[in-house]
Amino acid sequence: MDDKGAKVTEISLERSRSDIDDQELTRLGKKPVLKRNFGFMSMLAFACTVMITWEGVLLLFSVSFNNGGYGGSVYEFMLVWAGTAASFTTMGELASMAPTAGGQYHWVSMLAPKSSRKILSYIVGWLTVTGWQAIVASGCYLCATLITSLMEMNDNNYTAKPWQAMLFYWAAVAFAISVNTVISQLLPNIESLILILHTVGFFGILIPLVYFAPHGKASDVFGLFLNEGEWQTQGLSFMVGTVGQAFNLLGADSAVHMSEEIHNPAMNVPRAMVFSILLNGGLGLGMLVAALFCLGDPANVLNTSSYGFAFMTIFKQAIGSLPGALTMAAIITILNICATISFVATASRMTWAFARDRGTPGWATLSKVESRTSLPLMSIGLTSIIAILLSLVGLGSYVAFNDVVSLSINGLYTSYLIGNTLLLYRRLTGGIKPYSPSDSMLRNTIDADHLVWGPWRIQEPLGTIINAFGVIYLTTILFFSFWPTGMNPTPELMNYSVVMVGAVAAFSVVYYLAWARRTYSGPVIEVDAGK
Repeated sequence: MDDKGAKVTEISLERSRSDIDDQELTRLGKKPVLKRNFGFMSMLAFACTVMITWEGVLLLFSVSFNNGGYGGSVYEFMLVWAGTAASFTTMGELASMAPTAGGQYHWVSMLAPKSSRKILSYIVGWLTVTGWQAIVASGCYLCATLITSLMEMNDNNYTAKPWQAMLFYWAAVAFAISVNTVISQLLPNIESLILILHTVGFFGILIPLVYFAPHGKASDVFGLFLNEGEWQTQGLSFMVGTVGQAFNLLGADSAVHMSEEIHNPAMNVPRAMVFSILLNGGLGLGMLVAALFCLGDPANVLNTSSYGFAFMTIFKQAIGSLPGALTMAAIITILNICATISFVATASRMTWAFARDRGTPGWATLSKVESRTSLPLMSIGLTSIIAILLSLVGLGSYVAFNDVVSLSINGLYTSYLIGNTLLLYRRLTGGIKPYSPSDSMLRNTIDADHLVWGPWRIQEPLGTIINAFGVIYLTTILFFSFWPTGMNPTPELMNYSVVMVGAVAAFSVVYYLAWARRTYSGPVIEVDAGK
């Protein structure tokens, strides 16, 4: 076969695959309106760059170290890694059953009892939307803080002003929005390049750090625990410290909300989630152990750091060169800026999906897709507006903005927990039929009386064991995520995230009863697959 014939065959296969993907989406009652530009590798890159785990280990180093110390940080990470893998393996099964951009609220509508299906899925929808919007804001704020910290590290006489950080924040928003609109067709390629930088950057930091820095004792790294939060027991301190590690593995569900832009989502979305957790978890654990061995005097690093981030002090004292330390810290800054691209993409798709099902105010506008680009431009625009408005909160009060940031883990973990719990219930009661390729009309139905497994599933009894472990893990992390980092906190150090989550849940219930119950009925059937 000549090159021309091979190219024609390749195009035909791609169209055939796209037709099958569109048919699967149609069976969920949804019109295919977004372009499927992503494959498995580009979606794996997308999920990995959202999680930025090894970078997060360094960014949040002092948070977990204060409640756990050397050994506590290692075992906290391992616990969170195992729990996250279990919960997202279960979510992969749900994504295989119903691969739509709606994700968690769509699954809750499938799995919940009829009496509570509408209100429960509506609350989960709001928690997921606000959780991802909070991730966009926190990511941009982190970029701004990293840039100003680099400037302070380079010049000890420089002190960043809050308004300067806000301008860098806006620049990060503008950059992410530009990539998601102007060159959106190149997004899969851009994500693949970021994954390369994510992997190469890991070794670019690990090798000089381990080579130049004096090493601590293995007995300390794996056996010394600290309780800087002054909790009653070391075990309680350990559990509080796990919340910081949970941030480092947050966001693998980003692949779910891009389901309608990926080929063969029933298989590739679960694979991308699970492999991203395995890859990022391994890199994160390696960087954590290296940082602990190269920490030096904890009091000098954690209590006297003048740059805002402990890892910058670790870099500088390890290699003894300011330009070298600046270069290493700049790699982390660049990767965080790149991550905002994926944050905006995920948050906008989730907002668009919920608006498509009439769950948000102004849903008719937010659910529009621009025909020329096949992009939900209104939802992307709303995401940028929310991010800019939240930057004003950070300008007025750092403490208040921290509570907005905490909404990301509280809101998303609540949505994960509800979905995992309902699937475990359906599992134990035998409410899901085995997968059969020929049973295509039933496989992706949202009718709770005809639930059918997707092609990606963990066989029993292992599936139930993993599901149950995931539920226990999510419950534990969610419980401790509302705790402060230490006993007897001052008003500035108090954790007000319960207020934020409660406000979102209360607003969703009030808005549902006052207005949305007349328009929201769960996932809307836009297309009748039976006709």
